[in-house]
Amino acid sequence: MANKQKDGIKAVNQDFSKYDQVDKKQTYKLVEDEATDQFDEDFKIRTCDMRKFFEGGIEGKKEFAKELGEALESIGFAILTGHGVDTNLYKEGQQKTARIFEDISYEERMKYKSERHGSVNQGYFPMKTTTIIHPDLVEGWVFCRRAFDLNNDPNYNERDFWPEGGYEPFFRQLIQSHEALVLPIMQSILRYLGTDPHLYDEKLTGTNFGFRLNYYPPINNQDDASGAGRMLGHEDVDLFTILPAQEVEGLQVLNRENGKWIRLNAEPGSIILNTGDYMQRITNDRLPSTTHRVSKPTTKTLFTKPRISLPMAIYIWEDEILEVLPSLDNPKYPPISAVKFHTNITSKYYGDDYAKEVK
Repeated sequence: MANKQKDGIKAVNQDFSKYDQVDKKQTYKLVEDEATDQFDEDFKIRTCDMRKFFEGGIEGKKEFAKELGEALESIGFAILTGHGVDTNLYKEGQQKTARIFEDISYEERMKYKSERHGSVNQGYFPMKTTTIIHPDLVEGWVFCRRAFDLNNDPNYNERDFWPEGGYEPFFRQLIQSHEALVLPIMQSILRYLGTDPHLYDEKLTGTNFGFRLNYYPPINNQDDASGAGRMLGHEDVDLFTILPAQEVEGLQVLNRENGKWIRLNAEPGSIILNTGDYMQRITNDRLPSTTHRVSKPTTKTLFTKPRISLPMAIYIWEDEILEVLPSLDNPKYPPISAVKFHTNITSKYYGDDYAKEVK
């Protein structure tokens, strides 16, 4: 892994294009490069008010769909306000995440080291192990639906998934709040594309997801000098990702039109939404899976402060089929199972054997 990660610091995305399952013409270095990186100070990620969907009747739904669709088609990112999620959950979620990574011992965390279940690697990722191609300066913990007691299952055991009691009930509130946004978002996207807004209602009710706690520790001098970044440039694999705005800067989005990076600093309490590979596939490239990364802070005094993010990736179940929406002409992609699509892509991060079918 070490040699691959050393090479990954110098790599560009096209070095790994054989893993792509959708067309990605953009070329970029996986990590920050002060000598060549350029920044787009003019492009503004669009803010879309979800109150139009929830309170505006059918005309409000149409207006919100147009605004959201245009934003996503343009850049693959949008900022959501008026979403109705209690933002105190975000503040407390960051505090609880910090306690998990700062107060629970490494040895205890390693008892939950990530393993593949279905398409998704679930569990704890130690520092620099998010991917085999780059030593990302982040620890992570992925919880999918099975990690939450969502149906009062008498056989559910919190400690099978969580290192201490009490975390699951809190984070269950957060993921349920985000689940309430899944259908409004998807219905709006489908409406924008001229498809039945309810086409995915069944697939996305009680669907698969990956809820990730990201903990970026303070950056020391050695890691700063190594050339590693907090998270390499990448595209998400999913339909879309729901990401509460973070307190510490770092999220950057690639503008494919000019090859420049956009620094995305959303207002506290808002949600950053971005589309992934699943979405690009079913929309026949209309809604792109847009490249983004997490950079070191521009202000070095922030190097001493940890960065915490709580993204929730929305998938469909592994046995579902991804196919271009019926409203879109001249489909570029044939139907493909979600598990094959997902693991073919993520074998880039976990090794080629990851794409092999699990019996």
